[in-house]
Amino acid sequence: MAVRNYTRQLATIISIDAVGFSRLMGIDDESAVAAFEERRDIIADSCGTFGGRTFGDAGDSIMAEFGNPIEALRAAFDFQGRIVALNAEVADDMRMPFRAGINTGDVIVRGGRLYGDDVNIAARIQEFAPGDGLAVSETTWHHVKDKTAAEFTDLGEFMLKNIALPVRVLIAGRSGNGSSPAQSFAAIPQANAQQKLSSKGPPAIAVLPFHADGGEHDIGYMADGIAEDIIYGLSNTRWLSVIAKGSSFQFRDDTLGTRVIGNALGARYIVSGTLTRNGGQIRLNTSLADASNGRLVWSQRFDRDLVDIFNLRDQIGAEIVSILDKEVDRAEQARTFQVPWESLETWQLVRRGRWHMNRRTRGDTETALEFFQKAYREDANSSAVLNEMAWWYFWRAWLRFGDSDDLDKVEQFARKALLVDSLDARPHAHLGAVDIMRGEPRSAVDHLEEAIHINPSFAFARSAMGSAQLLLGNAATAIPFFLDTERLSPFDLYRFHNLGELTAAYCLVENWPAAIAAADRSLNLSPGYFYSRFLKIGALMRSGRPEQARREMTIFTTRHPDFSEQRVRWIPFTDKAANEILVANFRLAK
Repeated sequence: MAVRNYTRQLATIISIDAVGFSRLMGIDDESAVAAFEERRDIIADSCGTFGGRTFGDAGDSIMAEFGNPIEALRAAFDFQGRIVALNAEVADDMRMPFRAGINTGDVIVRGGRLYGDDVNIAARIQEFAPGDGLAVSETTWHHVKDKTAAEFTDLGEFMLKNIALPVRVLIAGRSGNGSSPAQSFAAIPQANAQQKLSSKGPPAIAVLPFHADGGEHDIGYMADGIAEDIIYGLSNTRWLSVIAKGSSFQFRDDTLGTRVIGNALGARYIVSGTLTRNGGQIRLNTSLADASNGRLVWSQRFDRDLVDIFNLRDQIGAEIVSILDKEVDRAEQARTFQVPWESLETWQLVRRGRWHMNRRTRGDTETALEFFQKAYREDANSSAVLNEMAWWYFWRAWLRFGDSDDLDKVEQFARKALLVDSLDARPHAHLGAVDIMRGEPRSAVDHLEEAIHINPSFAFARSAMGSAQLLLGNAATAIPFFLDTERLSPFDLYRFHNLGELTAAYCLVENWPAAIAAADRSLNLSPGYFYSRFLKIGALMRSGRPEQARREMTIFTTRHPDFSEQRVRWIPFTDKAANEILVANFRLAK
């Protein structure tokens, strides 16, 4: 029998980490090392004073062992207070705060080192602590809750990496201290201890207050205003649950990190941003993070001239809402592929179907319908399912040049979706699109105005409104709607169609350079889209560029050998002279 050369004991472990150490090393490595060693000595001194010992230094991390959880908590408060005072004496960009995580449990002691899950738990929960704050596990909290004046904020349970069972995490702050991390949670309904971020149902998204760099009053108001506009805009998408401003705006200090904030708010996605002003320009850096794993899903920088601050705020807010809608949808589609087919629920069936629809192949389109139909069988009154069914049949009707049976189905699903949720913009937009395909653009305008009123950031509705105005003979009125769509949905998979409509509008106002540029952008996205190349050929001829037009004609006839001018004459312009103008432009190249 092997001789056991280790012992087991109950211990309280503090995992301590230097925040921003790598950044400081990049600025001045010698100063960073000196600052770390000075603070490490403070930590060792505080731990020794309260009956603990440090062990296992590794890079910018330190571990400490205590026999008594209360003394461990006191030691952590002591060294953090001393480090805060030390950091106050140096420049902001050279400060080195330390965060800590405390856990109590069974450990293996061997050669002066400690091992076991409970050591690892301390290291994992340390990641939930604020920059200069403290996180504790439920086991430690049970030992200290009635024996200390500290305040605790329950973040709920988390599944930690390589830990089999969920761990309840709490943030600890000194009672009566104005900087207590717990106080920033005071007005927030806390997550139940058993709550977990579900991967099955529709997700929730929280928009944190945007930071304003600089002391200008108007920039501070603008930062808050953009965040408020995003909350309002996202709430109009209907398929997302949006955390109320009263809750998400409690997190002006985002040092807790996305995982902690997301769990506290019950949100799967977190939106944050920073607004800066430089003379007559502003720059907004904004990002979307997945709170379930802390990963960055999307980030973008917006640079704008600061002319009319209020119109600018609305414009940026609407643009971000449209992008976020699609990025969250993309992330949710990817999430469903982690679930076996037989376990998919209605929400996941819709996401999986959307993924196939976005691939735009014949086989994927048919597969998408199978997912949507299965979702419909499971929940025939789901507005999400009804809208996807309407969209599927609209897309097929468009490919079939207005197939009446498909359009009837679009109308059927859209009207049922309105009965389920009258404040959803999508059914209104689908009904407007049906009227366009049926050659009734005046009726379409009414539906589309309602859709845009409900959701001003709805790019599809704006593009459809441009098409309706174009068909009515109002090409100049249509152009801003198409341009709005480009701004609101710059990465849309169906953007080639919007650009084709924009090309037609430019042709009808005889802006040939703009028509050619729009057609090129459409064809870059979908080289096989006949309408954009058809229009480009006519625009090139009208621009006095016949050689380029004939090269395009060669490509056109190769790609579309069965083309008939009737495909263009089918387009339901109210004044058929518009059809003949477009056909005449094209014929110049023959």
